[in-house]
Amino acid sequence: MARRLKGRQVSGIILLDKAGGESSNASLQKVKRLLDAAKAGHTGSLDPLATGVLPLCFGEATKISQFLLDSDKIYRTRIRLGVKTDSGDAEGQVLETREPVRVSREEIQKALQHFVGPITQVPPMYSALKHQGVPLYKLARAGKTVVREERRVNVYSIKLLEFIGPEVELEIACSKGTYIRTIADDLGDVLGTGGHVIALRRIKAGPFSQDLALRYEELQARFEAGGMAALDAVLIPGEDAIQELPEVRLPAVTSAFVRQGQAVMVRHLPTSGLVRLYDQDGFFGIGTILDDGRLAPRRLFNSQ
Repeated sequence: MARRLKGRQVSGIILLDKAGGESSNASLQKVKRLLDAAKAGHTGSLDPLATGVLPLCFGEATKISQFLLDSDKIYRTRIRLGVKTDSGDAEGQVLETREPVRVSREEIQKALQHFVGPITQVPPMYSALKHQGVPLYKLARAGKTVVREERRVNVYSIKLLEFIGPEVELEIACSKGTYIRTIADDLGDVLGTGGHVIALRRIKAGPFSQDLALRYEELQARFEAGGMAALDAVLIPGEDAIQELPEVRLPAVTSAFVRQGQAVMVRHLPTSGLVRLYDQDGFFGIGTILDDGRLAPRRLFNSQ
């Protein structure tokens, strides 16, 4: 017999403005308790130092968490030149100090060109990636270093927003899996100054920008003023995370076959890829176009 989940069967996305100084999982668990939600998951870790957009998925919306995990991101970061750390950010141990910093804005602009486009990165030891089942950051804290494979990522743009003294502020648009700390560390190496992240904020994740994000204290205040109904009112439908997928509307008979796991023939479908599925009851899942042109279910959502 399946274990019954404790908590409410609530479904949707809370767009959290994560506070600095706590892990993404700690942030998730706080909101989950506040919502009294039975099922929850986040969409990729932000460093404890980082703040900003962290979509939290609840109930049926956890089925689209991978799409948000795979989505593009935009960050704003402040980098301190002249100091290199073992983690690439201010929480690490100082490895080297190279002061005073003597670089110009033009030299920084030129150096940043090395990091735009398809690039490879070696993930930092202080990361949530696992080696033989153990998170790298735990190995790093134990003084161990292991070989990490290079990963290919895509940096779409880097804007130099400010350069005052040894500090550089950047806005970086990038693909999933991009380590901003690694860019900071590598930028310091290219400039010959060393460098590390002293502030990091995610301002956009997939389709969700910081304008819609709520701090935990704001969620708490809503709950105190209006109870669970006030929290449920700010839940974003899971389908909003996948609006870039084409929409396919099915008649009741056809959607019944799809809901049973069967592939169907439908006119005027895209030639390939994933689609959002709708019928007379609204959104009910994600479909995929097979090689023979049929529409098959990929992830189906239960009605709430």
